[in-house]
Amino acid sequence: TLLFTSATTSAGLVEDLQKGIVERFRSLPMSRAAVLAGRTAADMVRNIGVVLVITGMGYITGFRFLGGRGSFLAGIGVALLFAYACSWGFAVIGLCAPSSEIAQIMAFPILFPMTFASSALVPVQTMPTWLRGFATHQPVSVVIDATRSLMSGPLATSVIHVAAWTSTWQALVWSTVAIAVLVPTAVWRYRCRV
Repeated sequence: TLLFTSATTSAGLVEDLQKGIVERFRSLPMSRAAVLAGRTAADMVRNIGVVLVITGMGYITGFRFLGGRGSFLAGIGVALLFAYACSWGFAVIGLCAPSSEIAQIMAFPILFPMTFASSALVPVQTMPTWLRGFATHQPVSVVIDATRSLMSGPLATSVIHVAAWTSTWQALVWSTVAIAVLVPTAVWRYRCRV
């Protein structure tokens, strides 16, 4: 859900460019990156709202956070960090698209394989062998595995503890590398576009 919510960054950014809001910002003495940082920060606030709704629905339907509050918050933090990184990626897409409709179309070839060829909906072990390698190591699966391992079980067991920390560190590395690459790319593309 957070990945699909982050994808709206591309369409929103294109609409801001088309409506002339960005032109007004250009006349102000501020960093070029501020417009992009503001857009991705606003989308992060929306993602927090999405997390609250989904958490509430999960709690109503019987999910309990067996790992404790700290593990629950760590799991949410990992998911939100990844969503923030994805927002920067979708900002790059939005800066390459001529319209918001095209931006949404450009986002779907990324969204669908990353979502449906991941551990989000089915266990990776049930996938065909040709798909299993990709599904196991792609960032969405890593983030989902980290979030699940942090939230769904007590960390007192050493097996769960090792799995939780391994997937958590992998998720943090994926998110950090994505942010390190996508933020400068988005700023560069923004400078070229405006």
